[in-house]
Amino acid sequence: MSELTLLLLRLGFLVLLWAFVFFIVYALRSDLFGSRARRMPEPAAASAVPAPAPAPAMVPSHAPTAAVTEPVQRSAPAATGSTPRRLVIVSGPREGMEIDLPPEQLTIGRSSESGMVIRDDYTSTHHARLMLWNDQWVIQDLDSTNGTFLDGERVTVPTPVHPGIPVTIGTTTFELRR
Repeated sequence: MSELTLLLLRLGFLVLLWAFVFFIVYALRSDLFGSRARRMPEPAAASAVPAPAPAPAMVPSHAPTAAVTEPVQRSAPAATGSTPRRLVIVSGPREGMEIDLPPEQLTIGRSSESGMVIRDDYTSTHHARLMLWNDQWVIQDLDSTNGTFLDGERVTVPTPVHPGIPVTIGTTTFELRR
């Protein structure tokens, strides 16, 4: 093998090693600090035009007119009286802390953008989501490295969370309470 070929192979290997090092540093940085989220500008036309009113329900001629009701408007899910409204941390660095649950969902993770920030080595940047679904809170693991546990069982699909059942994320355990 000639000197030139050997030199080119060495330089190629050196470039490949440096590319690998930069890839590892980038992956560690995005895991530790999260990826940057861009805010998309709101379209001006969408906010200026009001939404059209729903069409009224059609009533057959043989139906009594007293049975006609206004069209049902769908709104964001809201907690009812039997739905838990508080999240209480029962163990971990912030033990005893209570959080009022938002009307729709709560994101949990190490990111400062999360609704509940847990800063420990076992929590992913975007770890889990707690969302209200049909008047019931559901926990969803967001493909975290160390997992989300509901009453000691690892959550793999969105799973209902009943009041008083412990949910563990990293070193923090919390419960939902009314």
